[in-house]
Order: sequence, then C-alpha cells, then structure tokens
Amino acid sequence: MTSLLFNPSDYDPRHFDAETRRLLRATIDWFEQRGKRTLVEKFHAKEFHADFLEFAAKENLFATLLTPAADAKGDPDKRWDTARVAALSEILGFYGLSYWYPWQVTILGLGPVWQSANPAARERAAKLLADGGVCAFGLSEKDHGADIYATDMVLTPDGQGGYRATGGKYYIGNGNVAGVVSVFGRIEGVEGPDGYVFFVADSRHENYHLVKNVVPSQIFVSEFRLEDYPVTADDILHTGPAAFDAALNTVNVGKFNLCFGGIGIAEHAFYEAITHAHNRILYGHPVTDFPHVKAQFVDAYARLVASKLFCDRAVDYFRSANPDDRRYLLFNPVTKMKATTEAEKIIALLTEVVAAKSFEADSYLTVAATDIRGLPKLEGTVAVNLALILKFMPNYLFAPTEYPPVPTRQDAADDEFLFRQGPARGLGKVQFHDWREAYRTFVHVPNVERFALQAEGLAELLMTAPPSAEQQKDLDFLLTLGELFTLVVYGQLILEQAELTGVDPLVLDQIFDTFVRDFSGYAVALHGKPSTTLPQQQWAVGQIRKPVVDAERFAHVWSQVENLSGAYEMRP
Repeated sequence: MTSLLFNPSDYDPRHFDAETRRLLRATIDWFEQRGKRTLVEKFHAKEFHADFLEFAAKENLFATLLTPAADAKGDPDKRWDTARVAALSEILGFYGLSYWYPWQVTILGLGPVWQSANPAARERAAKLLADGGVCAFGLSEKDHGADIYATDMVLTPDGQGGYRATGGKYYIGNGNVAGVVSVFGRIEGVEGPDGYVFFVADSRHENYHLVKNVVPSQIFVSEFRLEDYPVTADDILHTGPAAFDAALNTVNVGKFNLCFGGIGIAEHAFYEAITHAHNRILYGHPVTDFPHVKAQFVDAYARLVASKLFCDRAVDYFRSANPDDRRYLLFNPVTKMKATTEAEKIIALLTEVVAAKSFEADSYLTVAATDIRGLPKLEGTVAVNLALILKFMPNYLFAPTEYPPVPTRQDAADDEFLFRQGPARGLGKVQFHDWREAYRTFVHVPNVERFALQAEGLAELLMTAPPSAEQQKDLDFLLTLGELFTLVVYGQLILEQAELTGVDPLVLDQIFDTFVRDFSGYAVALHGKPSTTLPQQQWAVGQIRKPVVDAERFAHVWSQVENLSGAYEMRP
C-alpha cells in the first residue's frame, strides 16, 4: 500500500512512454539536486522561480506535455494526456506550490487557445511553448473577481477591422512573463453574451502594463492593464457565447490539477512529519508511542490514500469523456473541492503532531502549511464548487443509466475532447451509472457497509423530507447538504479504484472509518441549521453512527504508516 504514495527515491512510472518517464524523472532530479535548503530559502526569500522556468524550457517540459497532437507538427511525444499532466502536477506540488503554479496557469492560459479554431493563434501558442515560454489566463478582475458576467476589459473597434483593448486584470499568474495571455473582455456597444470576446495578448507588448505582484509570495500573481492594446483578427480566439463557454470549459480542464498539487504537498509533508515524530523522544518514548499521535497519523494516511484513489480514478473519466458521457463534470468539482480540503485536513493533522517543527525555517512543513491554504480557494471557492456539485445530485442519486465500463486510462492518447466540450450548460441533464454498484462490491468491508447505509439515508432524506422552496434558496443549508452528497460520490470512485488496483481491504476499511465519522459530523451540522425542519432534524440524529472499531485493523494500517519513517528525505 505504501507504493501509492509518490516517493522520489524509487519513482518509476512504467506505464508511461520513454520520453514521458524521462521528463518526469528529470524534473525530480532537478529538484533533488537543488536540495531542500535551496527550496526553503527561496520560498522564504520570496524569490521568483526563474530557475525552474529555465529548466522547463531547456527540457521542453511544458511544450511536450501541453501541446495537443493536432498542433505538434508530427512530434510523436507531444499530446495532451491527462494522466501525465496529473503526474507532473503531483510532482510539482510535492516540491511546492511555487513550482506547480506556473505550470497550472500555463494550462489555464492554453485552454481558450486550444479550444479556438484560429490557426494563427494556435500556431503562436505552440511556437511559444517550443521556445520555452509560459502562458497566463486573464479572466479575473479586481472589482469583479471571476464573475465573467461582468467585465471592464473593453474592446473598441478601430475602424480597420480590429480593436483596441483597454482595461485591467487582477490575480493573473505568470502575468509578468507570459508570451500568450488569454484575455476575456467585451466589445463596446454590444450588450449581453453576444459582446463577449477572448483574445490573446503578450506581456512583452508596450501597451501591456504590469502593475504589481498582488501577493507577498515567491510566485508572481499579477495585476496588469492594457491601454489601447491593438487586437487583430489573428488575436481573436472566441466571440459571443462561445467565449463564455471557453472560459468555463477552460476551468473544467484546469481545475482538475489542483487536487494533484494538493496530494503532492501532503505527501512530502507526510514523509517529513512521520520521520520527525517517530525519531523524537519525549518523556522517554518516541512521540509516535502516544495513542492520539498514532490516531492522527492513521487518519491523515487514510485521507491521503483516499484522495489519491479518487483522483486517479477521475482521470479515467476525463480521458474517456465524450458528448454522450459527461460524468467528468461532476467528478471535476469534487476533485477540486473535496480533495483539496482533505489535503488541508491532512496538513492540519500533521502540523498538530509536529507542533513547533512546522514553524521552523528549514522545514518543508512550514512551506506546506502556507501553500495548502491556497488550493481550495483557486478556480472557485469551496462554496462555488459545492453549489456546482448539487446540480448533479438528482440524476446521480435517482436516475442511473447504463454506460460501458470505464477502464484505467494510462494509454498514450491525446485527450482532444477536452477542447471541444461544447456549450457549458445542461449540467442537470448529465446522467450517471448506478452508484450503488461500487458499494455492493465492497459490502463485506465493515465500514463500507456502514457508510453505504448512511448514503442510502441521504437518498431517503431527499425522498421523504426534501429541501423546501425556501431551503433551496438557503445556501447555508444547501452547502451542508452538498457535503453529504459529495461524500457519497467520493466514496464511489474510491471503491472503483480499489477494485481496479487491489487495494488492501484493511486500509479501505480505515478510509471508510473516516467517512462514517465525517458523514455523522455533517448530519449534526445540518441538524443545527436555522431552517432545518423537525423531520430533517430527526433524520440527522438517526445518521449519527460510530465506525466499526477494529484494533487489529488499526495496528495493520499503523504499521504501514510507521514504515514511512525514513522512507524519503530530501537531500540538504
């Protein structure tokens, strides 16, 4: 089971082709040779990651992994392959958000380009990547955030078939160095969705004005302004409703990588925490002899393994998606909301154990504790993603349909459907296969069986005491309901991946021990909401369940945790 955790010391992704393996290994080796001291010193000094961008350019890292086959000019190593995009996201997260972030923002910046039918813009982006450049996604604004219904970036016709763009963008990663900045705006005098436009700008242009870095960090999250910036037909990516769809579909692609960044951060922190705690003597005993410490480590480990299982399985649904199978649109916000908040919980548990160590200047845990807070708040907050998840709940729970089995997708294929997702609407019509199948497969695992009863209880609640019209307008009430529903979805894909990969059933039982407790906690929270009715309160009390306790199972999982002490330590 320990092999599920990424370990730079023995990492060998044999399922990838030779060039992918070389690039992933080269990335690991670059960080390892650089060493932990340099990593943390540059973090605390807030030194921009120019050396990493130089490395990525030299190795053709971004160009190889982020150029679709259609734009690769026959290069057999270039394709958009979600499995290897996820793998690099995890590796970069392992060494810090500061290195994951420029990769992530480049992915977002490329989204509108690879969805565009503009050959000049596509060729420009492919050449930029080949030359070692990076991209940016110019959507958010200071006064509107990511509210794409309201934008003050205005394109004024220049009388010669082009436009002049004027306006500001805010919180734009890579905005200081990006050669391709995909910018969302509107055409002057055109009201509503018909006025939307996506176009390409270049941070090196004289009419592109970099205002500042808006965060006190190693990464550069820019505020920039365009003043009378010339926009020609070769720069226009999308107009009208298609521009709106491109914005949302880009987030669909880019949002997915946050979970793997969080997993990587949590993995590195876990190695450091268990090695420190297991070798630290207090009151004549290793810290890990204390029962509460063991419990915290086992809980963190179970949550980390669960997150990896869910996110790895979600990759398969992304890669197998098509116009008739859009289940990925639910699993995407779940990876973003649930996996990233779980990473926060994992880091909280680890820092609780190591205490003062997590504040020390030479500790990766200090980096992790700072970085991990950002992921649930990027590409939409937890509330935004929960509201999105709720759109799928009726069909997921009550209207299953038949689909062909989705296999493990680690093949060297180009995931071209991600750039022709179509209109970003109709989420309530997306259908799913029967979620109960996965739970029935593992009914012999005690805590899976117990959690499955809670999941059935949620369906019963929605049938017998559903949210009233008023409650359906009460976002506070709905968000807690969304947490309950998300756990059911999360558990389903974890079980599917467990079946595909042969996960240790005792570890699986420990994972669902956490879910039984979490579901009970959210039921208590729902009970306490101001608008909860008496039948809903009675239901909530009935869902409070204790996990099946098994001392031998706990000891078995603890032994796996204990074996991680000293399994990896970054060179000084």
